[in-house]
Parts: sequence; structure tokens; C-alpha cells
Amino acid sequence: MIEEKSKTKEAANNLEYDLDDLIELMSRLRDPKDGCPWDIAQSYADIAPSTIEEAYEVADCIERGNFDDLREELGDLLFQTVFYSQLASEEERFDLKDVISTLVSKLVRRHPHVFPDGNLSSRAADRKAEPQVKKTWEALKSIEREGKGLRSAMDDIPLNLPALTRSQKVQKRAASLGFDWSTAEQVLPKIEEELEELRQAMDGDSEEQVKEELGDLIFSCVNLSRKLNLNSEQILRQSQTKFEKRFRKVEQLIDNKGLKISELSTDQLEEYWEQAKKDLSV
Repeated sequence: MIEEKSKTKEAANNLEYDLDDLIELMSRLRDPKDGCPWDIAQSYADIAPSTIEEAYEVADCIERGNFDDLREELGDLLFQTVFYSQLASEEERFDLKDVISTLVSKLVRRHPHVFPDGNLSSRAADRKAEPQVKKTWEALKSIEREGKGLRSAMDDIPLNLPALTRSQKVQKRAASLGFDWSTAEQVLPKIEEELEELRQAMDGDSEEQVKEELGDLIFSCVNLSRKLNLNSEQILRQSQTKFEKRFRKVEQLIDNKGLKISELSTDQLEEYWEQAKKDLSV
């Protein structure tokens, strides 16, 4: 029936597809007889790096405000979920419908302020304040972790997350249990303390000590970012983008003078850097 529906659409030159068509496409790609050799050869582990890459491409589109590309990138990310579900279906573990059902059930359960009776048809009598909602959300997640046999609040934080993202998640999880600074201002002395310890380590001979203290300093900066309700991964990417723009401008200014950047002194480079900052701020 799905094939007939797709053929009808294509025959009408409509070319508008839905989730059923995507599931059918994935099944066809994995068909042992006439599917795609590359798709047939893939495993969960083979696809995982692409999933991470696609997620970053989605984030990149959002940060650049490129919503035309965002539609395509969201499709690529969705395809990852469909691919994993197809692999699991072939192994008779679960399928995409199971994934969706599990997701909806979990979100309904975690939003009792929206679905008080625990089903999609129920409606809340009044709207709860955001702090109360967050507190309930974390409490429910904690109960779920206990139900999975996880003893520590840190147990289910993925090890392969980007370091800044994982640091912020670790800190947030600890904060949900009351292990936290009261204000962002209280983090500043800790950063100053870690910076001084780094200076002392740099005066010594231990590279390991320097690495440890530098890591502590970065971790404290992530803590400040979290307390300011900022995403450390995102703001660092923004700083990277700003640096790249300024550096490209420096290269342009130097090239216009017929010079080579590698042959200039530190003081000369600093002058071009300041000029680039000035030009880009206009």
C-alpha cells in the first residue's frame, strides 16, 4: 500500500513524502537482495560518527540562522534514527514505532504539569512556573535513573560527549542535588584561585601538574557559564568564529601590503590584529 501511495504521488509529480515513505525507503535500502551495498554493510557502530556529525550540522545551521539548510540537516539527523531503528527491527529488538511510543510515554510522564492524568488527552487546570517545572523534571529523571539501577547521579552521563558539554552536564547534575554555588559571582573567586594555582604550577617542573590545574581552570569557567545560564560549548564556538573572522581579516590586510604573515614580528601582527578588530566593528 505504501508503494502504491508513493507511486501515485510521484505520478502526480507531487513528490511530497511522509514518515511512512521514509520507513519504506530505509527498508528498501537495507534489502539484502536489491538494496544499497553500502547501507546493507552498515552497523550501529558504523553509523554513530555520522550521527554526531549530523547533530553538529543542525546546531551550526541554528547558530548561523540558516533555516533553509536547517530543514535539510534535520532530515539527515532524522535519517540516523530511522537507520538505527531499521537495524533493530531486523534483529527483532524494536522498530521506529516503538521508539516513538517510548519517547511520547517518557515526555508525557515527565510533564505532569501539562498531562496531569498521564495521557495525551489530559489537560492541566493551570500553568506552573518554570522553576517548579524544572524541579519536577529533575525529580522524575532521578526516579527513572533509580529504576534503571543507576546509583550515582553521574552514572548515565555519556563519556563521549564533547568535554565542555559533558562538564556542564556533570555540574548541572550535581547542582540538581544541591551541590552548587548560590550565584554566578561566587564562582569568580574560584576561577581566580585556579588561575593562581596554574601560575604556580607553570613555575614548577611538572607538566602533569600544569595539565591538572589548567583543566581545573577550564572546568571552573564552564561552571561560571552554567551559572550565567549560558552554554559553554556554544559560546566557545562563537568565540572561535569571531577569532576566525578577525584572523582572515588580518591575512587580507597583510596580503594587500604584499607581505607574508610568517615574516612579521609579534608587534606588527598585534597592529594588524587591532586594525582588523576596528575594521570588522564598523
